[in-house]
Amino acid sequence: MKTFEKGSKKLINAWAFYDWANSVYTLTIASSIFPIFYSTLFKTKDELVSAFGFEMKQTVLISIITAFTFLVVAISSPILSGIADYIGNKKNFMKFFCYMGGLGCMGLYFFSRDYIHASLSFYFMGLLGYWGSLVFYNSYLPDIAFEEQQDAASAKGFSLGYIGSVLLLILNLAMVMMPELFGFDISISEEVRNSGNEAAIAEALESAKNAASISAMKISFITVGLWWIGFSQYTFYVLPKGVSSGHKVTKEVLFNGFNELKNVWKELKGNFRLKRYLNAFFVFSMAVQTIMLMAVYFGEKEIEWASDSEKTVGLIVSILVIQLVAIVGAVLTSRASSKFGNIKTLIVVNAIWMLVCIYAYFMKTPVQFYIAAGVVGLVMGGVQSLGRSTYSKFLPDTEDTTSYFSFYDVAEKIGIVIGMLIFAIVDQVTSMRYATLFMFLFFLIGIILLFRVPENNSTE
Repeated sequence: MKTFEKGSKKLINAWAFYDWANSVYTLTIASSIFPIFYSTLFKTKDELVSAFGFEMKQTVLISIITAFTFLVVAISSPILSGIADYIGNKKNFMKFFCYMGGLGCMGLYFFSRDYIHASLSFYFMGLLGYWGSLVFYNSYLPDIAFEEQQDAASAKGFSLGYIGSVLLLILNLAMVMMPELFGFDISISEEVRNSGNEAAIAEALESAKNAASISAMKISFITVGLWWIGFSQYTFYVLPKGVSSGHKVTKEVLFNGFNELKNVWKELKGNFRLKRYLNAFFVFSMAVQTIMLMAVYFGEKEIEWASDSEKTVGLIVSILVIQLVAIVGAVLTSRASSKFGNIKTLIVVNAIWMLVCIYAYFMKTPVQFYIAAGVVGLVMGGVQSLGRSTYSKFLPDTEDTTSYFSFYDVAEKIGIVIGMLIFAIVDQVTSMRYATLFMFLFFLIGIILLFRVPENNSTE
């Protein structure tokens, strides 16, 4: 197979195309249709769910499973990255998690309260597959692009992801809102149809359409898995396998990743700028990821929708707004970082996130929710893209990029575990409004820590 030189347009585009492939997971499963589908399993917003021997709020269960998944990623990624470095084949690990995630998405077709633990295992597989593959995907960035290309390459990846995921979501939205056009059955019994009771006929039709829409949601989970696995093949075809060492995995190798993390931690002492940036990233990423993971659940529970159909359309449309605006946000943030610097741009973006947390506490109407969605979209793409590329630019001159990005991912995942657990506790005790408002503190601390990042790699 032909290999491409570092910095080549085709290599960078192939790397960025994985965002096109896997971002459908974050949009359809994590952010829009699955949260809406999950709410249809319960008769009321306040109905508790029983799982693992406890009764808890519906949103608290998802928060806990999400936190547990990120904990597994945080523990396993150092082991896997250590093996990948040792045998020189991180692409195979990226493939493994990609396929696990895609199959997990397809398995959500069978999600049911009657089999809640088995159902949650599919949710776990999808989330683990998505984030597990990113450990290796992110580590490719300094391998395929030079430092001056990395901001633009990172932004290109996110932009492609937003475009691709929006295209599939529009198709899925059409399926959910107009199921009859896609062959879903919305017929009612002849007895009701011939009864002459218009109210009963209307109610039966509405019930049939709702059932068809739920079936369409389940089919959308399958489309996500097929899209993710299918489009990732181009990325896997072009990306280099890695520097093959010819080594075989032994028992001693399993924990090489943790030893490498220890080495990275030691090396951070000589890279004061990277160390301080990681402290800031750990805090603000904790809040960003938590809000993004719970945003639609918030909209479903806390916003005063006129009807279930308005809620479904409103939530999905708001997610589309976020994705479309995020394309602009990623590009604008990349340009702002070129002019004003990465750290100053991140400070401004975090300040906007702070305002979003305050605004979310007071918003109640769909219009207010749409406004928040637009602002979130603008800063979401920017903070993700710039967060990743800033870390990449601050790395020392090393070929061991997988270990450094493993450290980055572990810090991010542990932060999410803490953020999701805090969110779940505050939500269980009070409400999602107070849980979202609490995230304000993390953005404030993140800004303070960003101000402490030096412009040059000085020493303490």
